[in-house]
Amino acid sequence: MSERATAGPRRPRLRAARHRPRSVASVAEMARDTPEARKAVAKTLEELGVRGVLRRMALDGQIIAVRCEMPQCYCPSGRACFTPKSPPTDWSPTPDHYPRLKSDGGHVTPDNVRLAHRLCNLRDYGWRTRINAMLAKGMSLEEIACN
Repeated sequence: MSERATAGPRRPRLRAARHRPRSVASVAEMARDTPEARKAVAKTLEELGVRGVLRRMALDGQIIAVRCEMPQCYCPSGRACFTPKSPPTDWSPTPDHYPRLKSDGGHVTPDNVRLAHRLCNLRDYGWRTRINAMLAKGMSLEEIACN
């Protein structure tokens, strides 16, 4: 009997592609990065009432799809579902100051902004300010997690 036969059942190997982070663009998304695709994304943002840095980022290829980029998206219809900015609703597109909050001196610049739903942006801001306050009090991560 061979050594392999006595070693027991084989474990299936996990594919690395299955475990890549969501923020990494897929090959198909990268293949769509053409001037026409950039203009289409910018036009979609314009139709939603978005101007300024987010539109410019789309034209520069820094936004390749109109979808909420928050770590936790709360929209029941999904990350790609937005409503026009006027009148504002929970699912209107907004620029989210990330990684540096506006309250910490962050500006709406291409290196400090991402596209988000209005409600997702507000909830994330609430969590971030609450956690920062607990860290400032000297609470441990375990104490913060239990709160």
